[in-house]
Amino acid sequence: MGQIARMRRAAATAVLLTVALTGSLLAGCTSQADRSDARGGRSVRPPQSSTKAPATPTTSAAPAGPLLAVKIDNVSAARPQTGLDQADIVYAEQVEGGLSRLMAVFATRLPPVVGPVRSARESDLELLRQFHDPTLAFSGAQHKLLPLINKAPLTPVPPEKNSGAYFRGGGKVAPHNLFLRPRRLLRSAPGAAALTTGFRFGSAPSGGTPENTRTVRFPSARFTFNWSAQRHRWLVSMDGTPTVTSDGTRVAPATVVVQYVRVRASRFHDVLGNNSPYSESVGSGKAQVLRDGKAFDARWQRSSATGGTRFTTADGAPLNFAKGQVWVVLAKA
Repeated sequence: MGQIARMRRAAATAVLLTVALTGSLLAGCTSQADRSDARGGRSVRPPQSSTKAPATPTTSAAPAGPLLAVKIDNVSAARPQTGLDQADIVYAEQVEGGLSRLMAVFATRLPPVVGPVRSARESDLELLRQFHDPTLAFSGAQHKLLPLINKAPLTPVPPEKNSGAYFRGGGKVAPHNLFLRPRRLLRSAPGAAALTTGFRFGSAPSGGTPENTRTVRFPSARFTFNWSAQRHRWLVSMDGTPTVTSDGTRVAPATVVVQYVRVRASRFHDVLGNNSPYSESVGSGKAQVLRDGKAFDARWQRSSATGGTRFTTADGAPLNFAKGQVWVVLAKA
């Protein structure tokens, strides 16, 4: 009988050990999935957990997470672009040959796809310092510029650092067919608190000049903004063609800023030897703000790279923007 009792106790112990080991392994697998997802890589959670989780409640004192800035191609072969209408801010800057390129900034929404994505420029680093640790998505850069990008206070994510976030497509030919899936870089949009630009939103100032259309010219590109009273927005056209996204949405910001800046030669060139222009976004100068079917003469000032840009009326009062998307065209002074 003593031998039988000992055999029963041994069998029970083996069952308990098996259950404990199985629970440990399952906990380990769950922990690894959470760690992978937190790093921003491809989620290894089971399919039933792939839906968007409820947002974590935060207090007003909680710092905003990083926003996403995407360099977007803007030659005719790259159009129509994707996701451009969902950006909070779109910066238009001059590049080689007098052409234009866009930098779209996303804080309140992350569209499923953005693009086509193109290369970064030196002046992007100064422009982005007004944001806290932004994520910059770009296709690449001149090889001598890459060390500066890697040292800048931002998170650079070209395709070689996260190939799973990018894909080729859109019915376009290379190099105008590189697209980004933003949610493979950021889990969620950080919110408006991440837009540390210095922009103010509110009612329009008194005065202003009625304006139906405004065209801003670069040496080899032009932007036209036509006021739509029906939509209460500025309808964008680029190089004489209405700007629509790949799903047919007309791009229509609430506010357009023509910011006159110094455009000088940078230290870098493209593969053909053309110098890359540098648009200086730190300093001060004249601007015109278009909102509500009117143009307002303004002054802009950005005292340091880590600060936002302050826009004021002719008498020095803060100039509010209309709520909605903002386009900032960095025009040569």
